[in-house]
Amino acid sequence: LEFRRVLFRSVDPASADARGCLAAYTAELRTRFPEGFDEADLVPAHEVHGDAGVFLVAYEDSTPIGCGGLRTLGPGAGEIRHMWVAAGARGLGVGRRLLTALEREAADRGFGVVRLGTHRSLPEAVQMYRSGGYTEIPPYGEDPHAQHWFEKRRT
Repeated sequence: LEFRRVLFRSVDPASADARGCLAAYTAELRTRFPEGFDEADLVPAHEVHGDAGVFLVAYEDSTPIGCGGLRTLGPGAGEIRHMWVAAGARGLGVGRRLLTALEREAADRGFGVVRLGTHRSLPEAVQMYRSGGYTEIPPYGEDPHAQHWFEKRRT
C-alpha cells in the first residue's frame, strides 16, 4: 500500500473532516492510554485556527487520513498537538510528512522553536520525534497525558 497523493490542507478545526479525525484520535487514545482520554482534553478549536494557529488534515484523494494542529505557545514558540494518522496509513511516511508540514507552518509564523508532548504509550511517536531532530526537554505545560516532552529549534 502506498500513499502517493497525500495532500495537507489547512482546515477549520470545527469542519466535518477535522472533527472526524479528532473523533478517531480520541477513540484510539481512549484504548491506548491507561487513564483514558476525554474529548474535553482536546485543544480548543480557536487555539489552532487563524492568527493563533493552524489545523492540517492529510488527505488521500478526498479521504481524511490524518491530522495535526499547531498553536502559539508564546513569542517565537509554537506547539504541535493532536498528531494522528489512520491505522491503514501508518508506516508509509504520512506522519513524518505531516510533522514536516506543521514545522513549515511554524517557520512561516516565525516560530524559532516548536514543542510537543507525547504519552509513554505511544513509542512510535516518541521514535518519530527523536529521529526527526527533536530533543527531549523538561515538562513545560499542563498536559496530563504527556510524559515525554520535546522541542526542535529552527536552524
